[in-house]
Amino acid sequence: MKKILLVFTLMFSMLAFVGMVQAEKLATPMAPSKGKVLLTVKGQINRTNGGDKATFDRERLLNLGVHTLKTSNPFIKGVHTFEGVYLSDVLDAAGANGKTITALAIDGYSTDIPVSDAHKYKPLIALKIDGKVMRVRTKGPLWIIYPVDQIEELRSEKFSTRSIWQLITLTVK
Repeated sequence: MKKILLVFTLMFSMLAFVGMVQAEKLATPMAPSKGKVLLTVKGQINRTNGGDKATFDRERLLNLGVHTLKTSNPFIKGVHTFEGVYLSDVLDAAGANGKTITALAIDGYSTDIPVSDAHKYKPLIALKIDGKVMRVRTKGPLWIIYPVDQIEELRSEKFSTRSIWQLITLTVK
């Protein structure tokens, strides 16, 4: 009986320690962005690097891991190759804990995106199209791209409105 109690005590202690390490990791502030800020994440987040927000320059975004998506898009003709980071990785880096994201573009357009989209469909926050860095005049510097050619249900206006270009802010609610 004492051995069982000892084993349970050790297991509980280990789980508590792991939980504290994870909580500390989420509470650890991010280093300030060194370059030009391309994306700001605010709202219900646990990791910040400037007051109540998390800012991402190009380097910080690329350090999340670059992914490629070849797909069509209702806003430009043809199939294109997009390079960027998963929306889910940006949310994880900021310690997001909400249910909805309000995405805001340079021109003031905004759209709501369920956080579940980020995990279920793996949309990219694209920084490049066909190997070229996107600029404001080419719908950049950031554009949320859904894998519409890979997942049929994404070929609807509901998801088209979530493919926001000239993205600058994500507010997690």
